[in-house]
Amino acid sequence: MDISDVVVIALALVLVVLLLLVARRVRLLRMGGVHVAIRTRVDDSGKGWHLGVGRYQGDEFAWFRAFSLRAGPNLMIHRDGLEIADRRDPARAEVPVVPLGSRILRVEVGDTRYEIAMGPDALTGFLSWLESAPPGRRLPWAS
Repeated sequence: MDISDVVVIALALVLVVLLLLVARRVRLLRMGGVHVAIRTRVDDSGKGWHLGVGRYQGDEFAWFRAFSLRAGPNLMIHRDGLEIADRRDPARAEVPVVPLGSRILRVEVGDTRYEIAMGPDALTGFLSWLESAPPGRRLPWAS
């Protein structure tokens, strides 16, 4: 086995991984997913955004990182106790790394804070999901 065989095998493996990533993303979007970017490090740097696909599963918002082969969600956000602390437009440096036309929500679930960037349609769906909690539940969030 010479170097050209190793290169061909390596390129074939890279191609297989890329195809798996594309197939996973298409599957998630077809199952009702929306494009969402999430940042777990909430500060003024504008860094740390990760693109992915979000999907509603009952009282949970499941987020799947775009460049991950993990079968399950990378993050689960529960509707109970979710509070929208702030809304803003993306800073200039954030525009290329969040979905097109995004608004950014800073949300808090207990002591955990996230920033979630969504396009207008996904944001409408997210807010509707929050409002559609079963009767009798108190939702401490600002619309």
